[in-house]
Amino acid sequence: MALDIPGLIGVIVFYIAILVIGLLAGRKKSSDSNSQFLANRDLGVFVASFTLSATMVGGAYINGTAEEVARRGIIYINAPLCLNLGIVIAAIVIAPKVRKAGYSTIFDPLQSRFGEKMGALLFFNEFFANLFWGAAILGALGSSLSLILDLDVDLCIVISACVAIAYTFFGGLYSVAYTDIIQLIFMAIGLVLAIPFAFTNEAVDISSVKDTWVGTLPTSKIGVYIDMCLLCVFGGIPWQVYYQRVLACRSPSAARTSSLIGTFMATLMLIPPTLIGIAGSAADWNMTSFETSGNLTSDQLAAILPMSVRYLCPTAVSVVGLGAISASVMSSADSLVLATGSVFAKNIYNTLFRPKASDREIVWVLRISILVVGAASTALAIVVHSIFALFVLCTDLMYVAHFPQFVCALWFEGGNTYGSLCGFVVALLLRCLGGEPALKMPVVLKYPMFDETSGEQLFPYKTLAMLCSLGTLVGVSLLTNFIFTRNIIGKKFDIFHCFQEEVTEKDAKDVKMLSNEDEQTDKDKSNTDRPLLDKENGDDETKL
Repeated sequence: MALDIPGLIGVIVFYIAILVIGLLAGRKKSSDSNSQFLANRDLGVFVASFTLSATMVGGAYINGTAEEVARRGIIYINAPLCLNLGIVIAAIVIAPKVRKAGYSTIFDPLQSRFGEKMGALLFFNEFFANLFWGAAILGALGSSLSLILDLDVDLCIVISACVAIAYTFFGGLYSVAYTDIIQLIFMAIGLVLAIPFAFTNEAVDISSVKDTWVGTLPTSKIGVYIDMCLLCVFGGIPWQVYYQRVLACRSPSAARTSSLIGTFMATLMLIPPTLIGIAGSAADWNMTSFETSGNLTSDQLAAILPMSVRYLCPTAVSVVGLGAISASVMSSADSLVLATGSVFAKNIYNTLFRPKASDREIVWVLRISILVVGAASTALAIVVHSIFALFVLCTDLMYVAHFPQFVCALWFEGGNTYGSLCGFVVALLLRCLGGEPALKMPVVLKYPMFDETSGEQLFPYKTLAMLCSLGTLVGVSLLTNFIFTRNIIGKKFDIFHCFQEEVTEKDAKDVKMLSNEDEQTDKDKSNTDRPLLDKENGDDETKL
């Protein structure tokens, strides 16, 4: 396959444009930590809606949608639909609450409720999830561009990552937000433009998929399907990458409104890749210039969207479409590295290690974190080829282990470190014992309806693990509150110091009351002795 010169020029022009816009957007604003983290909490509904939607509509969102439609049918695009439903719930219930509280990151309430160290421990699950997610989408983009433009995969990955990291490094959330606007518009134009050409290509016979494009769901798989739906709805709620935009809005009402508008836009963006996926599955690829020996391989099906844009559309349309695919990846990659760097700089470095760090120091820690996370994701995308499996596991843990912690941090005032730690351990244990075929983790705990033949868990065990984690967190917190507040166990055994502050405050009040009583006693005694002294002095003066 020859090098696609027009496509290459189109992608280069797009990358340069995004880089320039990102750098200019960042330079126009201040460079303090509040600007880098939260854009000075000055995002209006328009900008916030676009940056939220662009973050959701990433490479996995549009590429994965087209792949699932082509591979198994439209019924299997439940993941992005359920993710959008979760954001709607968060927009109505959570976004106004956390914006009104004025948090800097979504880990602030976790550290406030469960302690700074426990909050830091909970961060590492999202850290690895973001790391693997970034590597997965960069790897997918590199494979797509390599397949279509006939370029080296590693070169495509490195260049794409460098562009996203560069403007995020200098401009923070301002750069990310304003480039997201351009990227989302570019995605919409490029994908919508490709639809009529893909459907009218002579190689596409829609009648060949009229009985398969919807897909089928075996009865035995209903439990797995429900588990995945619940995972996407509630597992997508506690991510910092979403709340970074919520907390940057001008007001709680703006946070709610922009979330709802952004989710609506993201849902609309499901339509183009779904239609292109149908066209790709109905295509006879031997009638195109794409070199294939028969049915598409699994790797080729994973790239069905860029392949359809490239080989089923005219050159001019495919150039715009490739830019759209690149935009979808960068709009997620920049958000991931910024979200991870923000939490590390604020909740780990500043809170745990350097409480008195200057604003300039925090900004540079953020920038260094962006470089490290970006470089690590890029390296993983190049070296490891099973990144997506790791990302799936971390996403599971966000639902199983992190969601209960997040809910309790916001609404359960009795939560403490003991409950948080026990709930986290239970979630981790139950999830890992259930096994993970993608990582070749053996099934140790066989849940009901376990399929001995395929070795697959058919019971919604991830949801069960989440509920067990939630119940453990609440139960252990209530138990320890009862034990320590009733002095059933001495507070000297409170190793996490969850109740030491209460003791200190009580003791301080008692000391203050005793001090006031002593002071009043001395004052009364002084007032009592004063007349006697005055009388004695008066008698002496009379004698004189």
